[in-house]
Amino acid sequence: MSESYGIDSHKLIYHSERVAQWRESKSRWARAKSVYPIYVEMSPVGACNHRCTFCAVDYIGYKANRLQTAVLEKRLPEMGRLGVKSIMFAGEGEPMLHKDISEHVLLCNASGIDVSFTTNATIITDKFVDRALEHTTWIKVSLNAGSKETYSRVHRTKESDFEKVVSNLKVLVTEKRSRSLHCTIGIQILLLPENSHEIEKLIHIARDEIGVDYLVVKPYSQHKYSETRIYEGMDYASFANLGKRLKAFNTEQFSVVFREETMRKCGEGENSRYKQCHATPYFWAYVMADGSVYGCSAYLLDERFQYGNINDNTFQEIWEGEQREENFNFINEKLDISNCRTNCRMDEVNRYLDRVAQGKIEQVNFNEVDRNKIPHVNFI
Repeated sequence: MSESYGIDSHKLIYHSERVAQWRESKSRWARAKSVYPIYVEMSPVGACNHRCTFCAVDYIGYKANRLQTAVLEKRLPEMGRLGVKSIMFAGEGEPMLHKDISEHVLLCNASGIDVSFTTNATIITDKFVDRALEHTTWIKVSLNAGSKETYSRVHRTKESDFEKVVSNLKVLVTEKRSRSLHCTIGIQILLLPENSHEIEKLIHIARDEIGVDYLVVKPYSQHKYSETRIYEGMDYASFANLGKRLKAFNTEQFSVVFREETMRKCGEGENSRYKQCHATPYFWAYVMADGSVYGCSAYLLDERFQYGNINDNTFQEIWEGEQREENFNFINEKLDISNCRTNCRMDEVNRYLDRVAQGKIEQVNFNEVDRNKIPHVNFI
């Protein structure tokens, strides 16, 4: 079951028509400008009720910005028409803090856009459960400990939040089962020195007490601009056998997704990587809580990667505009990816596209029927 989600790989391979567009547009802006993202990460709010020790976007400052629902009522239908297939609500703040988040889910659904969340799940309202859960493809909860004491230290919040999250997850799972909903509900833990001894404890809570679909165990990746440096250079070689041990907890209803491949790549040298970013500015985008549109989440607040703002312009004007063209030229001619984040969000996509560009693999064409058999296919 864990492999079907493609969490440790990618799903761009199933979008052959978009890959074909990309191949035809390389180095040609006239063609590239109309290649729209499949996947968008969107931050409904900039504020967050936690201050996690590992937070990659601490440098942004948790500002009290929020996306305006009146603007999204125009932009989301437009984005759907232009080819955006999925949105993950997450970002520099806690998405569930937005009072209109249920309306945002319904807007996406009406626009033909799949919806997902990465959340700390301390706030799950009855309104969300009643109205939005059935229209959500997946929810991944950041729960980075197996005890309230460690949780409080890592999330830098009060211990009572741990039980609140467990309780909220139980509500989501119960609602999903009672209504036979298709929303996948999972937990994610970042493997850190503080919590590594509690992985198995968290598995028992996730599988036996709550009943979620999976638990993801992933490595830390240092963000280029983050003020957090305490985990920089973490060596995951000592955890090589952990994944094998955790497989024993898998059942037909639950799986541990141990991101072994991602951990292996943490120790790779730069020579083993592709030499150019292929995913940006094509296959994904990021919308900040102030409405700014970026081509890469690793470069938020870097003007070289900012394309415009949805409060000021349509998405088409932004995506086909001068600022994205400048970024297109910058990436093709000047970007040194050795300065980029290791194991970035599009790393597996880039590895795939690099092999396609070099003719090392043939592009596979999937029809709509085949593609619809793949879980979470639009979250590349």
